[in-house]
Amino acid sequence: MLNPKEQAINRWRLVLGRQSDQDLQFSGTDRELRTFQDMEELLDYLYQKGDSEDIRNDPGNSGNSGDSRKGSLDASQLTAAKWITKVRELFPRQTAEVLEKQALEEFHMTELLTDKKVLEQIQPDMDLLKTVLQLKHLMSGEVLETAKKIAQQVAEELRKKLENQIRRSILGRIDRNTSSPVRSARNLDMKKTIRKNLKNYDPESQQLILQDIYFSSRVKKYSNWRVIIAIDESGSMMGSVIYSAVMAQILAKLPFADVKLIIFDTSIVDLSGYAEEPAEILMSVQLGGGTDIGKAIAYCEQLIETPARTCVLCVTDLYEGAPEQYLLNSCRNILESGAKLNFLTALDETANPAYDRHLGQKLANMGAFVGALTPEQLGDYIGRMFSQ
Repeated sequence: MLNPKEQAINRWRLVLGRQSDQDLQFSGTDRELRTFQDMEELLDYLYQKGDSEDIRNDPGNSGNSGDSRKGSLDASQLTAAKWITKVRELFPRQTAEVLEKQALEEFHMTELLTDKKVLEQIQPDMDLLKTVLQLKHLMSGEVLETAKKIAQQVAEELRKKLENQIRRSILGRIDRNTSSPVRSARNLDMKKTIRKNLKNYDPESQQLILQDIYFSSRVKKYSNWRVIIAIDESGSMMGSVIYSAVMAQILAKLPFADVKLIIFDTSIVDLSGYAEEPAEILMSVQLGGGTDIGKAIAYCEQLIETPARTCVLCVTDLYEGAPEQYLLNSCRNILESGAKLNFLTALDETANPAYDRHLGQKLANMGAFVGALTPEQLGDYIGRMFSQ
């Protein structure tokens, strides 16, 4: 934990820039040092107008600077898309908004908002999609239409990457009691094969000779389930918002799943009619603002018709802006009804959550599932739940 003096020095170092590294050096743990170095890189990208000029050091500089920048062994160069995403991740919201405003108004990054050719030339990926979602409220006309196409393309690529594995996890479960005629590595019953061949162990060679190999069958089990997905629009949940929209599409295509989908901050928008259209969902998201999780859970409660066949998935960091008791009461009602209640504190490729652990523990103690999952892990989790 940094003391006040170390915190002040680190902040001054960010203000003065990398040229001050001989007089001011960052302090902290390895993780804190990496964070401050990443923050400095973001400020350098914005304020360094040339190889030897940084307007943080000389706001009135006309091009004649002192010491030149040192060389770098940085792994990769920042792009405008990555810069905006990382600023949102590392800086407080108010600071991030100031930096973004300066970047857009003063440092010639407005082409992201005004020139569709610039967007078309950038490789569509998660970084660009995150940038589009953060800036789409400033876009209009052809630029906004191009942004929608980017959302569609990235969402479709994610779907292709995830769908087969998710569907296998949910539609099929291993039946260890029935042999399978399909002899594939995926269906190999390793435990049974070893157990049945123990009699063939050769002590001299210390090898187990496999005379018989056993495979398990996959049993499809169809039931009518309602899956209610509630997505927190908080800016910190951006990666999880994207994956949630894609997972909703995959689930909605299953033959037995009736998917209801809402997005929420302090208000609620029901997008159930667009569950199979992740791009429409993403372009409806308004990142930032307050958070009323209790209100969203109460709305989900109203959507439950058959509790024993209902699963509520709330994707949120659990930083509740409203009184907790209303949320806890709604959660207790859902759990007592027999429906399954889950709070996913992260749903993305890393499943590295930052959430209110105190509230999370309260919900877990009530019987709700609270945890971070990758999309593949969520598929396995839902598959086990549906097969019960």
